[in-house]
Amino acid sequence: MTDNYTQSRQLFQRAARSIAAGVNSGIRKLEQPVPLYFQYGRGPRLWDVDGNEYIDFQIGQGALLYGHAPEGMANAIGMQARFGTHWAAQSELEIEVAERLQAMIPSAELVRFNNSATEVVLHAFRLARAHTGRRKILKFEGAYHGWSDEGLVGYGPPPDVWGDDEAPAKLHPSQGVIPEVLDTFVVARWNDPDHLRRMVAKHAGEIAAIIFEPIICNTCCMEPVPGMIETIRELCDQEGMLMIADETITGFRFGAGGAQKYLGFVPDLTILGKAIGGGLPFAALAGKVSAMQKIIDGTVVHAGTLNGNPLCLAASKWCLDEVQSLGDSHPAAITELGRKLMDGLRILADQHGIPLRPQGPGLVFHTVMLKPGAAEGPVRDYRDYARRQDAPRWTHLRRCLLDEGVRAIERGLWFISLAHREADIEAALVGAARAFAKHASEWTAP
Repeated sequence: MTDNYTQSRQLFQRAARSIAAGVNSGIRKLEQPVPLYFQYGRGPRLWDVDGNEYIDFQIGQGALLYGHAPEGMANAIGMQARFGTHWAAQSELEIEVAERLQAMIPSAELVRFNNSATEVVLHAFRLARAHTGRRKILKFEGAYHGWSDEGLVGYGPPPDVWGDDEAPAKLHPSQGVIPEVLDTFVVARWNDPDHLRRMVAKHAGEIAAIIFEPIICNTCCMEPVPGMIETIRELCDQEGMLMIADETITGFRFGAGGAQKYLGFVPDLTILGKAIGGGLPFAALAGKVSAMQKIIDGTVVHAGTLNGNPLCLAASKWCLDEVQSLGDSHPAAITELGRKLMDGLRILADQHGIPLRPQGPGLVFHTVMLKPGAAEGPVRDYRDYARRQDAPRWTHLRRCLLDEGVRAIERGLWFISLAHREADIEAALVGAARAFAKHASEWTAP
């Protein structure tokens, strides 16, 4: 396999002498053959320090819904930078952004700003516990809600310790976690409404909230089965729990109203991140007045020196205006492009005898690489994914794609941005054809 990444390799070796593990987010170290270093991006394209050009479907882990370096956003940031980047006080910008969120998202009666979705998740959990007087949060196995002690409970447990199907283990992938945190969670299986009912009944009167991604995008890409979200809403109403939609990834990608409007439900609290800031560190908690009351009366503390930072607000205002300007045409256009890419990848896979099975709604999707003998059909939950996904083989194919200028996320997720055009999809499939042929000729099972 060729190595076109000499400069990135040298920079990574240099970084290891000053940055712990050489990277500033652990997942970045997983990139093969080496964590890449980039010089600039424009629209759907990205160039690394070795001069390699990529059609980018990683797109900032989904944050760059608008593509790389959109001119309007750069102008908005630049203008605000001349006025000031931080005041630790109020500005009219924060009202303007809040009012846009109210207009766009039906459940956003009030909002509060933070700098990352991880912070917002912690804020939502604190608020839910205060609102209900209960300790426990129910989440779904394999779901990612930030990297904190609380957000990673139940994320990615290996099969030998994940517990039986009826009682998924409450595990955390990191050392150093406060052990008592694990006891404040209930872990259920995604896309099994009956199992969810049993878990809620087992912990009746103990659960403050149910948190979920409307479409799970951090582990595979799993849309809800019929009745799943309706069951969450029903149980929350029945048991006095708060319904928390984590729209860090789905927010604005599925339209101005997020996945909640796209799928037709109304949560009590909503986590917003990534696309709300277009690549700047910005996030928000949106919710009903009743769910936000403990913040209003001051009995729940929510603070942050950089909350409502004007530089990030200027970017967010531009981003939200972009989404609103698309009207009802969004997300149909990027969905169509994504489905064309999915279909093309599947055709190439079949031509080369590669068991690649793209799944998802199109505007975001996952390339499932089936293990030898694995069952066909959609992946519905984390355990199903862990049993069927051939991670080493996907890693090899992903490297082949990278060598041909097509960049997807290491874990197999693909995003379509508003900057992608049909010509980009066609060019990506041309590169993918070479990559699939190379993978088919080189791959041998370990």
